[in-house]
Amino acid sequence: MSENLQAAFDGVVQLQVDTLVGTFEERCSATRELEVLGRRVDFARVCAISAFVREGGFHARGYKSSIHAFRDLWNLDHNDAKRYVTAAEHICPQITLDGQVLPARLPAAAAAFEAGVMSLRHVEKIVQVLGSKEAGRLTPEDCAYVEAQLAGQAAVFDPKGLFTLGMRVVRSFDQDGPEPDDGPESEVNELTITRHPDRPGGTIKGRFDNPVLFATIATLIDTKSKPTTSDDQRSAGQRQAEALADICGYVLDHGDVPHAGGHRPHLNVHIPLAELENRVRTAVLDFGGTIATKDLRLLACNAGVIPIVMNGDSQPLDIGRANRVIPDGMRRAVAARDRGCARCGRPASWCDIHHIVEWQNGGPTEINNLVMLCKMHHREIHATEWMVRMVDGLPEFIPPRWVDPDQVPRRSPTHPSWVVAYPP
Repeated sequence: MSENLQAAFDGVVQLQVDTLVGTFEERCSATRELEVLGRRVDFARVCAISAFVREGGFHARGYKSSIHAFRDLWNLDHNDAKRYVTAAEHICPQITLDGQVLPARLPAAAAAFEAGVMSLRHVEKIVQVLGSKEAGRLTPEDCAYVEAQLAGQAAVFDPKGLFTLGMRVVRSFDQDGPEPDDGPESEVNELTITRHPDRPGGTIKGRFDNPVLFATIATLIDTKSKPTTSDDQRSAGQRQAEALADICGYVLDHGDVPHAGGHRPHLNVHIPLAELENRVRTAVLDFGGTIATKDLRLLACNAGVIPIVMNGDSQPLDIGRANRVIPDGMRRAVAARDRGCARCGRPASWCDIHHIVEWQNGGPTEINNLVMLCKMHHREIHATEWMVRMVDGLPEFIPPRWVDPDQVPRRSPTHPSWVVAYPP
């Protein structure tokens, strides 16, 4: 073992010891240092990959793919090796065939990765965001701006949350897009039902690009797939499968429903105030997706629609009442503002309404004292040191110091307030 490796190993051993002794806060700090060290080691591995690829040593030894070479060298799964190689292609400088050095494609992510602020998975998600179709319509300057913004948020969001935020930011840049009622249809809406050839049952696979169709189906299944009791052990997938069967069974048992048109799913349609003033070109559904004018017209004919008018700061207008029991209208207003759990983005139908200043302590039942939380994060607020507060009419969450010594406020990546302002 080299002296440098021995010194590094000794440092890791000391950090490991530090995670087992001292106060709770000191041990948590040691685990954070271990995580930062692991990320910096990953950065060093990525840099090494970039150097090997430039030199072409693996190609000279019969490997056509760097991924396969590092899979063998480090005994990794294919996907893990691919993750490292992809990161090397984006965060390390590249050298052209004529020897010209090109800067890294993701300089902000490279700096954050080297400092241990973000993980390899964060890098992967930023690459996926900037490799999306939506990002392909942006200018290089806009892409650079998005990358810098995401690198700056990597310390707050986990990789999945950073990807969600990144796609929201990218889509916010495509302000023009195609005219809502013009151009050819490109969406795919399909459902495939296939029987098992050798046993009972089968598979059902679907894809719904149309947000109205998706929201209609998702609203019904979401409502029917809640856990029946606190000890319901079924997985989410199993509950949703059984919910779909229950819904279809209801239709079969009530043959008059399709003939009479039935009662369409109850959908909330979020209409920005500016859009309302401009005779409504677009609106947003609870389950996500912007709907165009033609779909909004169809929805208005066929479904029970509750329009919720939003102001420029994504806050509901003209709803307020000071009772302990949350009236339906106020719950819809909070759901419209928070878009589900304000902490994680889980759908509103799975959430409770929490008084930020508790009602028994004088907290009013009004919009600015209410926040929507899923049951897990509702319990977290009551049982842990996490805190929630309202800032500019929107909820944000303060982690305890043992989670984040700087206590940087956090919001759900699905919230409209995370749409980053355009660069000057």
